[in-house]
Amino acid sequence: DPFSTFFSLLNTPVFSPISLTHSTILTVIFSLSPGGKIKIGINGFGRIGRLVARVVLQRDDVELVAVNDPFITTEYMTYMFKYDSVHGQWKHHELKVKDEKTLLFGEKPVTVFGIRNPEDIPWAEAGADFVVESTGVFTDKDKAAAHLKGGAKKVVISAPSKDAPMFVVGVNEHEYKSDLDIVSNASCTTNCLAPLAKVINDRFGIVEGLMTTVHSITATQKTVDGPSMKDWRGGRAASFNIIPSSTGAAKAVGKVLPQLNGKLTGMSFRVPTVDVSVVDLTVRLEKAATYDEIKKAIKEESEGKLKGILGYTEDDVVSTDFVGDSRSSIFDAKAGIALSDNFVKLVSWYDNEWGYSTRVVDLIVHMSKC
Repeated sequence: DPFSTFFSLLNTPVFSPISLTHSTILTVIFSLSPGGKIKIGINGFGRIGRLVARVVLQRDDVELVAVNDPFITTEYMTYMFKYDSVHGQWKHHELKVKDEKTLLFGEKPVTVFGIRNPEDIPWAEAGADFVVESTGVFTDKDKAAAHLKGGAKKVVISAPSKDAPMFVVGVNEHEYKSDLDIVSNASCTTNCLAPLAKVINDRFGIVEGLMTTVHSITATQKTVDGPSMKDWRGGRAASFNIIPSSTGAAKAVGKVLPQLNGKLTGMSFRVPTVDVSVVDLTVRLEKAATYDEIKKAIKEESEGKLKGILGYTEDDVVSTDFVGDSRSSIFDAKAGIALSDNFVKLVSWYDNEWGYSTRVVDLIVHMSKC
């Protein structure tokens, strides 16, 4: 333990005449700390990949060491990272291309690969211990395991997975065991719904429930009507329609909260906004509760164990008020409504890009401590 080592050193004669500053103390502690920053690589530099990179680069406990994307050049990668239509221009570090295989964030070099086959990416060579798999392609355990062949120690899939264990920070991350090398961070909607469902189920019990997410458009949709063989409605113009769609987010809550398995299902409406979505959870309660009692319970949890994960507001908010919000789920106390003390509709907002990307990094930090 670096802290106990440090404080035992304080009792030795060599330290007694020295007046230690806070910066000196932090420097010594950091130098004694095993491993230092957590080194992260990102595979796939799309919406989530780029935003995970932004989150990592603004934190002190993690370090971006490598990015792989076979479909874009280093110059274009720089442009896409620097300019973002939703989250604005990157202003934290000067960003420039050192060479075709290296980006510089300030003076910090980040290795760039352009390799299609994930098992050929030399993560170990770049020093990446954790890899964020954010292509949307390698979402099962076998495909994601290819990263381990290149020297990655752990892989976090930034999407739901059919067979990798799913973790939602604030809900079930404590169940992670260090022998799990490949995990899923679930979906952005599951990350919004699960903390809310956990509070309601813990306090009042959920008999059954239906969820609707009113969800911003994503990269899988079409700018104008186009072919979409698996989902005909999904091929219609994203900016001109409200599009009903399926989602496994509610059922996935049963995987991270087994006591709710089979009790929740849901659907999605894709709407013409570019970011921020909102969950409508309608549930039947085991234990009767007034809407005020429900609000109180959620507020308490948002200020307690779930602080930073679950939010609470009584303001007259709209979707753009949550662009860049790092919380997974922000309960809108004014938007919900109760029909009776056992039947209630609850509303919770989430930045489906930024909040989710923040949780990916939080999950990595948690895993590194196990």
